[in-house]
Amino acid sequence: MSATKQVVSVGGQRLTLTNLDKVLYPETGTTKGEVLDYYASIAHVLIPHSRARPATRKRWVNGVGTDEHPGEMFFQKNLDDSTPDWIPRGTIEHKNHSNDYPLVNNLATLTWFGQIAALEIHVPQWRFARTGEPKNPDRLVLDLDPGDGAGLQECAEVAREARAILRDMGLDPMPVTSGSKGIHLYAALDGGQTSDEVSAVAHELARALEAAHPDLIVSDMKKELRRGKVLVDWSQNNGSKTTITPYSLRGRSHPMVAAPRTWRELASPSLAQLDFQEVLRRVKRRGDPLADLVKGHLDALEPTTDRLATYRRKRDASKTPEPVPSEAAEPTEGQSFVIQEHHARRLHYDFRLEHDGVLVSWALPKGVPTSKTENHLAVQTEDHPLAYGSFEGTIPAGEYGGGEVSIWDAGTYELEKWRDGKEVIATLTGTKPSGLGEPRRFALIHTGGSGRAENNWLIHLMDPVQQPDPSQPGPSQPGPSQPGPSQPGPSHPVAKQAPLSPMLATLGTAESVRADDSPAGWAFEMKWDGIRAIARVEGGAVRLTSRNGNDLTRSFPDIAEAVAHSIDASVDCVLDGEIVALDSRGRPDFGRLQGRMKLTKKAEVERAIDQTRAHYFVFDALERGSESLVSRDYDFRREALEEIVQTDTSSLVQCPPAYEGDLDEALAASAELHLEGVVAKKRDSTYRSGKRSPAWVKLKLHKTQEVVVVGWRPGAGRRANTIGSLLLAVPQDGALRYAGRVGTGFSERDLAELQAKFSRMERKTSPAEDVPAADARDAHWVTPSDVGEVEFAEWTLTNRLRQPVWRGWRVDKKPDDVVIEDPRPA
Repeated sequence: MSATKQVVSVGGQRLTLTNLDKVLYPETGTTKGEVLDYYASIAHVLIPHSRARPATRKRWVNGVGTDEHPGEMFFQKNLDDSTPDWIPRGTIEHKNHSNDYPLVNNLATLTWFGQIAALEIHVPQWRFARTGEPKNPDRLVLDLDPGDGAGLQECAEVAREARAILRDMGLDPMPVTSGSKGIHLYAALDGGQTSDEVSAVAHELARALEAAHPDLIVSDMKKELRRGKVLVDWSQNNGSKTTITPYSLRGRSHPMVAAPRTWRELASPSLAQLDFQEVLRRVKRRGDPLADLVKGHLDALEPTTDRLATYRRKRDASKTPEPVPSEAAEPTEGQSFVIQEHHARRLHYDFRLEHDGVLVSWALPKGVPTSKTENHLAVQTEDHPLAYGSFEGTIPAGEYGGGEVSIWDAGTYELEKWRDGKEVIATLTGTKPSGLGEPRRFALIHTGGSGRAENNWLIHLMDPVQQPDPSQPGPSQPGPSQPGPSQPGPSHPVAKQAPLSPMLATLGTAESVRADDSPAGWAFEMKWDGIRAIARVEGGAVRLTSRNGNDLTRSFPDIAEAVAHSIDASVDCVLDGEIVALDSRGRPDFGRLQGRMKLTKKAEVERAIDQTRAHYFVFDALERGSESLVSRDYDFRREALEEIVQTDTSSLVQCPPAYEGDLDEALAASAELHLEGVVAKKRDSTYRSGKRSPAWVKLKLHKTQEVVVVGWRPGAGRRANTIGSLLLAVPQDGALRYAGRVGTGFSERDLAELQAKFSRMERKTSPAEDVPAADARDAHWVTPSDVGEVEFAEWTLTNRLRQPVWRGWRVDKKPDDVVIEDPRPA
């Protein structure tokens, strides 16, 4: 790398990298530029081990020097005033002060570490919670440090001895050669013990190893006791101690790395520490051997960025009338906006859109554009709390943003596009005649970077989305002249606003369908026992999303590939269908699908594909090219679907035909095929995205109910040390109503996974109402965030599930999606 200075954009943040040719490791000639290259290449495996952990840094601004003449090292804990505002941080409160620490949560922060020559990154065994409070440790560590006369082979021998004991304790340790002299052993914990409790266990473990092998192992740190032996340093489990982050460089004469290893490698007589080039080659070839250490940290449970941290840091709640919430924002799905007139040092307008629980904000120095021929500068500012949407008042002089704030207009917006850090397109509908006046469509486009201020955007007034004229006869009005699916005819242009969501069916009975006298009649489709998935195909690329908007593409890449092969590459479309797994007799098996639903890591997904083949049964077409089909009737969409999807019987994608007979014959066919039931669809019905409609009626052969899990009870007998039953609830009238407990349908693996899952979800009180004392007596309560499904005989008169059997988790559903399945006619 020849350049000595570069301005780069990393993860949306602008950094100036300097002195890239500076040699930081003289004995190998390794430059600062090479250090930055290493951290950029290794970030994807390093960051999972450092995320949400307060990081201390060891800096060698003039290089590490040599063994004879080591360079000067600067040790830094808290952040100083020169730290960029965008660095994520966590605060640790001490008796008389508090310290802010950086969190290495993203590549931009890791790059900043490299820029300031922070070669070594050290973190504790605990993480910050979403609230900013320290959590219990999620891993145990033993630092095996050889004294004079001992080396890496002795450390490996001790590691094997420690492994045997830890495995007897139910822990599975993983080794890391430290990049210095020794070995670190990590074992994942469930977060149920404090740092003091984990330290005590680690100390006892070290003493036990010392007692069993006094000639090899010592647990006391006194140097005179360590000659020829290996110190088992247990103290790094203390909440105030840190350990070198896996994959961090070391500040030694050579650019060595704290490198995760395998147990097979530890048995090799040629075991050695690894440098950064060797580590990069290994990770490219093998991935991260330490990946299982963070496997339990699902995205939904990981600490998330406090999007209001910058807002809060700039304001003193005792000095400003602005809302200053103390807690992190919770995600929302609202689409409100506010434009505020702000008489600060200079008059400007603040343009704010609700997104992910905050008001994403831009300052408009020249105001809101009123002409489509000119663009206005929009300077992105910090996210604001939702409560700011109703704020009007005077911010005192001398405070951040001091001046008069009033609402120029406010209302709601319809979203077309939101590409974080790149582009936003939305149509705003205000409430004030003196404001926008009528719905206005705006585009916000990021223009920063490449030498320009990173927070610079432009705002442009666009033409409104053209909607079809309902007064004119068109393709939505059936008649003899209506064009068929393959005829050009007038089209329904796609206004790409909110993403399409699956239309939902209501639960009904055969009697209710027979009693309907709709002249268009009904179509009957088989009900598949899987998870709903919307497939969006654009330019040959396929994206799968669940009912609640989660991306399924990484979990089902085989389905995405099959969809792409089933459709002409020149055709863009949106399809609706069900992902199912089939048993050996070709019948849908929801239990088999469970093993694939939460997987996202490539290696795990590939193994699961080999073990469990999934299929995509597609039954509706919502868009074709530039044409929206949602306002078309069922028959039109069905014909379009059969033209779009072209497969053979060997494909993972199938378009099962609607049943040609009457309802009774359809139900009989479903029963014969051992399917879940039938879905009756009115032929003249349109597609109502995200809505539950009586135009689609599901008729189940077996009663099933989605439920919210609110707790568990311990088992007895062979389940004495595990879970005996789950406590269930359903939403009703704004609260969770107790629905009984389920204790059958679980495998041994299920029970083990449930215990690990629930250890991270514990709470002290019942989330549900009217739990009987007998069920609540020994109950363990959990956060009511997850949805499962049971099969049952009937509802009792006291609104309890009779004879429920567990079927599995519904990761595609949220608690608010659950409705009481009551097939009795109203």
